[in-house]
Amino acid sequence: VQLQASGGGLVPAGGFLSLSCVFSGSSFSRYRMGWFRRPPGKEREFVAAITWNGQSTYYEDSVKGRFTISRDNAKNTMYLQMNNLTPLDTADYYCAAGAGAGIAVMSRDYTFWGQGTLVTVSS
Repeated sequence: VQLQASGGGLVPAGGFLSLSCVFSGSSFSRYRMGWFRRPPGKEREFVAAITWNGQSTYYEDSVKGRFTISRDNAKNTMYLQMNNLTPLDTADYYCAAGAGAGIAVMSRDYTFWGQGTLVTVSS
């Protein structure tokens, strides 16, 4: 399995970005997916998760109402729409895939990881 994240960049506070994660090497619809991020100088943290069929999603409190996770199983792609960005959202963003049903918020529940895509929000 390979995951390719993209879409990061530099945006002003209040701006928006859309991240994508392309999955390959297995059957995408068999995997639950998630987004994590690592802010500068901090540990990696959970951002959002989605079940294999996209019917259930879950968000870290600070991004609720601003970020939307989604997936298109026909395109083997997961997305993270990020609106009303703040400097606190500055981080490397990682997509992850894990086997199993339900929502997963812990890193240990994910087996495969993409490379990071850097999001920088200026004040």
